[in-house]
Amino acid sequence: MKKILIIGCAIALFSCKKESKNISSETIEKFSPAVEENSVIYEVNIRQYSPEGTFNAFTKDIPQLKELGVKIIWVMPIFPISQTKRKATGGDDSKFASEMPAAEQHKYLGSYYAVSDFKKVNPEFGTIEDFRNLVQTAHENGIYVILDWVPNHTGWDHVWIKEHPEYYTKNAKGEIIDPINPETGKSWGWTDVADLNYDNQSLRAAMTADMMHWIKNEGIDGFRCDVAGNVPLDFWQKAIPQLRKEKNIFMLAEAWEPALLKDNLFDMAYGWDGHHTLNKIAQGKETVKNFDAYIEKINKDYEANDILMNFVDNHDENSWNGTIKSRLGAAEEAMTALTYVMPGMPLIYSGNEYGLEHSLKFFEKDSIPKTKGKQWELRAKLGKIKNELNALNGGKSKAAYTRIKASNENVLAFERTKNGKKVIYLANLSAQPVDVTIPVTGQYKDLMTEKPMGLNATQVYSMLPWQYYILTK
Repeated sequence: MKKILIIGCAIALFSCKKESKNISSETIEKFSPAVEENSVIYEVNIRQYSPEGTFNAFTKDIPQLKELGVKIIWVMPIFPISQTKRKATGGDDSKFASEMPAAEQHKYLGSYYAVSDFKKVNPEFGTIEDFRNLVQTAHENGIYVILDWVPNHTGWDHVWIKEHPEYYTKNAKGEIIDPINPETGKSWGWTDVADLNYDNQSLRAAMTADMMHWIKNEGIDGFRCDVAGNVPLDFWQKAIPQLRKEKNIFMLAEAWEPALLKDNLFDMAYGWDGHHTLNKIAQGKETVKNFDAYIEKINKDYEANDILMNFVDNHDENSWNGTIKSRLGAAEEAMTALTYVMPGMPLIYSGNEYGLEHSLKFFEKDSIPKTKGKQWELRAKLGKIKNELNALNGGKSKAAYTRIKASNENVLAFERTKNGKKVIYLANLSAQPVDVTIPVTGQYKDLMTEKPMGLNATQVYSMLPWQYYILTK
């Protein structure tokens, strides 16, 4: 009887393990290009998301991200951070934690991008079981999870430094070096990491295997790849197809190079130029003409099925270049709305939904506000219309974009159309009130206020600084 009981328990345990492993993949449909059309992507900074700075503290909030239209969560690097050359401060005069007063060194947690082991999780965030619960919870809520991957370099105490020094770039003295800017031939200043040498074929195999580990064993749905343009294109041309054979995945490149998007490599790249253009218009340094030039440039440089990520903020911008409010000022809402209605996929960075108004510390513990207010309501409305309106599709089968010529050069007007549906964005992108006529006639509804609005091509409209409308019939 005991033998039978033991065998029965063993079978039950095996079944439970098997069932648990399959739940994550069975509770969400396979990723497909259709998801990209109307998604909002959310970047979570686990360390700073909560006072606890843990996976579990974020996981409990995942269900409410659906209110914001989020369909993809990008998790900043979750890996252990190297102790060797751990950074305490950034910039030109950056310092290592070891250079700070001994009593303060413990508070300097280092850069998420100085990885010491690609197959483990940072114990500060919790356990691998906690991360699995995060992925499981996201999947149960119809949200995909992509992991921030760092293929260009490792921290200085990564196991490869000792066991495979041949994986790294070396100087004339045979010393491993930090990454070099290919345009200048000089160091980027990323002295807390060691540059990987992709001339080594064994490194390529090891990197691909580590990425495959997270897809195959932990159920993630893709990667955001740090400085992807600094890694040889032919690595991606071999590695990504291998990863896609295992699972339908979403690939985001922290890069702008169009070649990375060709032939089913990366799904999406960064709309850096668009981001900078929005900042400069808000600051009075550029105008609507520059936005038109940006749209013209991306139509020339990218193929019709390429996707760019639109953003007013991300972890780099917030920590190093200032908050949304400091960069956009009174234009914040109009520019945020523009990232949702222009071609592409909009990004929310941790704290944006709560009106984050300070630059988060990068190497130390910090925390975002957690009170819902105007910024939550704004992104909930924008997320809803992004999710529901085909005329705002921004993926591989995106809605058409047609510029509407307004009478005032400071007014941006365009329409997005697909399958007979139409959305119009109309905004005064200047700090001055304007009078304007729009060559459109018809009865519309303002999606932000739910109020009707009639347009007449001969009527003069007065618009306040940074006033905008998102209209549909």
